[in-house]
Amino acid sequence: QSQLVESGGGLVQPGGSLRLSCAASGLSLDYYGIGWFRQAQGKEREGVSSISSLGGVTQYADSVKGRFTISRDNAKNTVYLQMNSLKPEDTAVYYCAARRTPFVPGLSPQMPYEYWGQGTRVTVSS
Repeated sequence: QSQLVESGGGLVQPGGSLRLSCAASGLSLDYYGIGWFRQAQGKEREGVSSISSLGGVTQYADSVKGRFTISRDNAKNTVYLQMNSLKPEDTAVYYCAARRTPFVPGLSPQMPYEYWGQGTRVTVSS
């Protein structure tokens, strides 16, 4: 069974850092662009960042530019989201998703992502 599993969430103080991981099993991420999304309580899911299948192209939401970095290690079948200078408004459940495309897959949750993880919770609070 193909699945994505996120990890690395937790409680962090404002200004702190976390690194999220998205590990795939049952499918090779070599052929998939990956997106990171988040959903805060009472809000719609929004795109945070995405990366093309070979990692050459990345996208970031304006709200995280300069603070978050997406990367991937296809040998480990894993994609990462390094989050620095975290703010309380970054608090949300973070999801990764995979879309089979050679291009950057896009930041809209309405894009045809084929696989979604179960999410990992990030709480930024003092």
